[in-house]
Amino acid sequence: MGIKRRKRTEGWPAWFFAGTINEAIFCQEFLADHKLVYTENAFFTPQGKMIDESPLQAEIYEIIEPFASTSVTKKISNIVGLMKISAHVDNLPPETDRIHVANGTLMLDGSFSNAMDQIVRCRFPIRYNPDAGEPTKWLHFLNQLLHPEDIPTLQEYVGYCLIPSTAAQKMMVIKGNGGEGKSQIGAVLSRLLGCNAKDGSIGKVSENRFARADLEHVLLMIDDDMRMEALKQTNYIKSLVTAQGKMDLERKGKQSYQGYLYARLLAFSNGDLQLLYDRSDGFFRRKLILTTREKSAERMDDPHIADKLCTELEAIFLWAFAGLQRLAANNFCFTESDRAKGNRKAVKQDANNLIAFLESKDYIRFDPELSVSSEELYKIYCVWCKENGLTPLKQRSVSDYLIDKQAMYNIEYSNNHLNYAHRRVRGFRGIEALIHPSGDELKGFTQVWPKDNPFEEKTHQESFSM
Repeated sequence: MGIKRRKRTEGWPAWFFAGTINEAIFCQEFLADHKLVYTENAFFTPQGKMIDESPLQAEIYEIIEPFASTSVTKKISNIVGLMKISAHVDNLPPETDRIHVANGTLMLDGSFSNAMDQIVRCRFPIRYNPDAGEPTKWLHFLNQLLHPEDIPTLQEYVGYCLIPSTAAQKMMVIKGNGGEGKSQIGAVLSRLLGCNAKDGSIGKVSENRFARADLEHVLLMIDDDMRMEALKQTNYIKSLVTAQGKMDLERKGKQSYQGYLYARLLAFSNGDLQLLYDRSDGFFRRKLILTTREKSAERMDDPHIADKLCTELEAIFLWAFAGLQRLAANNFCFTESDRAKGNRKAVKQDANNLIAFLESKDYIRFDPELSVSSEELYKIYCVWCKENGLTPLKQRSVSDYLIDKQAMYNIEYSNNHLNYAHRRVRGFRGIEALIHPSGDELKGFTQVWPKDNPFEEKTHQESFSM
């Protein structure tokens, strides 16, 4: 039903009558002249998501200023609020077959249109220039930084970040020893993607359920200095990497709502994430891990390298787009070198040191005819941690992991195991103890053995000293 307009003085706008601004009519006329929709708590235009509503408010002020003498700020706020209702649409689905750039739209098949009138979720600040050529400075930089066999993986991942899709279900970590310049990759991508990229923290996303909402409408989150402390949980990270369709999002103090999350994660670090409480393989399967080359003594750092690389943004975009096309042709399975696959295995072992302990040769061995109590096995594990300078997991975590992985290690958990004192205790058949720790060997681990351990027949009152 249309808005009924009242009679007005000749020359006055339809929304102004008898000294009063009709906000509904103003909104109707404004939207007739502006391509604008509102959905998922944001305005969208042919330029993508409206990051800041201030320019919109300024334009409204410029129009109504000659006709408004009082409560101007309130009038503008009311108009913007009404506009959110009038311009609301139920859905603005992500488009995964095209990339909107500063001078048009590039389809995944390589065709290009210079039309700019479509309302879109995101538009990159870079122009599509098919004649841009190769990004020679960028490729030279990458060849100094990464192993050559890993550059195609990075190329595909950067291309992956050009579309709002989580089809590949991967995040990327680039590891080094520090000072190699790896974070310059993030600086270049921030310029390439513009407001569609955001700095953030994987640790914060893993710990704070409200942090996911901050990544709504974002294509890439860059953690340029990933913390090496243990993640208490990985559920939020895994759900972000694998998000399909709309998800429940929460903002502090507000009602949860449904929104799209397709932010890819790119982290730079000087070490590995510690996942002491995640015994699944899911987190590691979703990681692409590249390692940097050792920095040569002759290589000189250039403080302006990011600015120099950004002179090739149009060529870098073509390079990334070629990576996206290759990734899509391969059903969103990344090219991955043997080195990168080995990196993932090594990180998995480092993140949960229990895996490395079970693969050690001088402390235990797997034998289907022998067994060990949960208590003794944990003592042996603590000795191994002490001798390798590592922090042991809690005894419950160790038992939980082994119970969960019985089939993998060909072992059997039982509460009917006979220990060395011929007492029936809980333990594992299929593992033989090769050492029997003394009190001196266990000294210093009294704090890591919980007194309320549910996997023992009795409550343990004493320390590790025997």
